[in-house]
Amino acid sequence: MELTSTSAGMVVEPKSYVALFRVIYLNKDLEQYLKFSEQYADSLQVEYFDSKEGVLRALEENYPADIILAHTESGGLELLDTIRNNAGFGNIPFVLMVNNLSYEAIEIARKHHADDIFSVRFDDGDLITRIRYFKKRQWYVASKASQKISAQNTRTPLWKRAIDVITTGGAVILLLPVFLLVALLIRLDSKGPVFYKSKRVGSGYKIFDLYKFRTMRTDADQLIRKMAALSMYNKSTEPVNQIESNGLCDDCLAGNQCKSLLFHDGKEICEKLYHFQKDQKAAFMKFQNDPRITRFGQFLRNSSLDELPQLINILKGDMSLVGNRPLPLYEAEKMTTDDKILRFAGPAGLTGLWQVTKRGKGKADMSEEERTQLDITYAKEFSFKMDMQIILKTFPALLQSENV
Repeated sequence: MELTSTSAGMVVEPKSYVALFRVIYLNKDLEQYLKFSEQYADSLQVEYFDSKEGVLRALEENYPADIILAHTESGGLELLDTIRNNAGFGNIPFVLMVNNLSYEAIEIARKHHADDIFSVRFDDGDLITRIRYFKKRQWYVASKASQKISAQNTRTPLWKRAIDVITTGGAVILLLPVFLLVALLIRLDSKGPVFYKSKRVGSGYKIFDLYKFRTMRTDADQLIRKMAALSMYNKSTEPVNQIESNGLCDDCLAGNQCKSLLFHDGKEICEKLYHFQKDQKAAFMKFQNDPRITRFGQFLRNSSLDELPQLINILKGDMSLVGNRPLPLYEAEKMTTDDKILRFAGPAGLTGLWQVTKRGKGKADMSEEERTQLDITYAKEFSFKMDMQIILKTFPALLQSENV
């Protein structure tokens, strides 16, 4: 586990990378999340989870997290072990949170290969500095990986580039009314940019911005905090002072005593009030993800129309129609060994060899190693004939529910 400061030789990421750091935050204590989100509102885009299963689902759906923060008492260690033992999740930076820092806690974090450990209050150490270091480390790895394959011919052949420009150029012209309509509806539905950009690694380990239509509100984090506070503290049928009156409800206060007093977290609390707070927290958990996705954004995701802007990436030359899928930075980082780096010697693309190899089956039916080997095979052997075969097989694969 690395617990040292950034070394002088690290490569600093480009100045154009100014987006908020995206954080997966695992903690069953909702109030701690609210405090954390408020504390780092200007620097972090926080995605809240109360279970490790939810985090794993988000990672499987390629949520572009820059870092994971997980509390040890909320399944943090189990989540860390799962991620470190599954090559498919990559080497995403992982920080454990504990109630109190101790030598024993640090040793446990080191044993489980965490990148760092902090008190859940983040009152000791600079979290933002650590996240910046992790990002610089990723850029350094990218630089080294790029050097490894610099001797390979990663330029897109003229015939392949011609197909990309002709097919996607024609598609963009035909779909221009759809682009304009979707852009207009996104702007009418919520404030913010039309496009969403995420960093991906493509051919030659080149890092570029992958485009999608924006499907989430730009103020989703602030909205979650407000709705959580409203749900937990301001239910119209229960006055606020009922929750903040020394752990007693109005009925208890009226009688100057509580008939059913509980001890919770070292404090006295009325059993009626305790269950009320618990119900409010549970109610919030049920709708916590709803405000993040816009009404129109849900339709875009379900119809896969949010992926259309990737045609622009093809026209720009960032990727090709057929090739190896560009990977998130943290996932590409694990592909820098000599036996895997060659997958970046081939073109990046929307669809590729492994997507059509096991038609009708999900990604879970193909191991990470099998996918990597198919990517390497494509990088070494791709040709006009192979590309045409993949394109023709892509549509039947889509009809058989393959997720490409």
